[in-house]
Amino acid sequence: MSAGAPAQPGTPDPAAIPPAPPGYPPYQGTAEPKKKRGLLIAAIALVVIMVLCVGGGVVAFLTLRNAETGEGAKEPAVAVDEFLTAVYKDRDVTKAASRVCAASRDDEKIAAKVAEVQKYASTYQNPRFRWTTPKVDNQTGDRATVSTRLTMTTSDEKVADQDLRFTVVQKTGWWVCEVA
Repeated sequence: MSAGAPAQPGTPDPAAIPPAPPGYPPYQGTAEPKKKRGLLIAAIALVVIMVLCVGGGVVAFLTLRNAETGEGAKEPAVAVDEFLTAVYKDRDVTKAASRVCAASRDDEKIAAKVAEVQKYASTYQNPRFRWTTPKVDNQTGDRATVSTRLTMTTSDEKVADQDLRFTVVQKTGWWVCEVA
């Protein structure tokens, strides 16, 4: 074939084919965000610190809520005598509560007992309360059992006796923990 000869039928003329469109750049996708490790580490450290602070506060509260304040009596019998004086002679709720161990301290019950003694004072003619010298029945280490006999006498010669048994514990001195 000659250079000027027409192309055979069925074969396209190379000059007649349009050129290919320009190429597109390859797909980039979304760019990955920069990793902010410093911010993540700071957030984790802050959370750990907060957990430790809150946890420490809770532990401190639970540890100290039953702590004895002040000093108890020097001897178990003295603790009982001071408690009885506060309830039956002074009729002082605060003073009585200051002789009770923290584990058993219930201000409402102590106030109710003092109110009961006040009621006796208004119901009976000049009631007087006295008790035998508290006696330590049993003492083992930081625990003692103390007994006494409480007597109420009125001016019209009525008399009532009650045997009392106290459980006293040693912590920062001796404290009344139970009355039976």
